[in-house]
Amino acid sequence: MKLDEIHHIAIIGSDYEKTKHFYVEILGFEVIAENYREEREDYKIDVRRGNIELELFIIKGRPKRVSYPEAYGLRHLAFKVDSVEEAAQELKNLGVETEPIRMDEFTGKKMTFFFDPDGLPLELHE
Repeated sequence: MKLDEIHHIAIIGSDYEKTKHFYVEILGFEVIAENYREEREDYKIDVRRGNIELELFIIKGRPKRVSYPEAYGLRHLAFKVDSVEEAAQELKNLGVETEPIRMDEFTGKKMTFFFDPDGLPLELHE
């Protein structure tokens, strides 16, 4: 089996407006498809930025993500950036708080975390 790249990552959000605003207006993803699925009573918004594609499912009434203590499964989603300081400042200018910038002890690169509207940890990493 040859796995060349990740095709997409699916994220479940609880609020259509907040989730779409965060990923499109704040993080700069472009909507490539948007559908309401009546049989499931949810929205599916496909977004892309560069070669990153996300599927945003907006489903009400789902359990909250367990972060403390962390549960098994996806831990976080990391975005590669040229400058963590610049990207973190851009987020702060848009009203998104980030954790203090620190060095990744294994890569020696700068990194920080921030969170989407439902608490999904997102990372900026050089």
